[in-house]
Amino acid sequence: MDTSSVEENEQGADAGILAMLVESGAVWSVNEVIRERGDRLDVIDSLARLYGAGLIHRQGDFVFATRAAVRAAELDFG
Repeated sequence: MDTSSVEENEQGADAGILAMLVESGAVWSVNEVIRERGDRLDVIDSLARLYGAGLIHRQGDFVFATRAAVRAAELDFG
């Protein structure tokens, strides 16, 4: 798999998880996200990237979207 494919897969995973958190407006356990999305390692990596980018909060084993992520999702850039 080439680098661009890896990056595209990571971006897709990140976008899917962030959309799930933003749209639900709920606090999710990491295990719930894993059950919903499937691949444990991909979810853990994605949550780390989203946290590092400031798009999610982590409280122990729980995650939720930041206010900035929710607001950005509300804006129409198209």
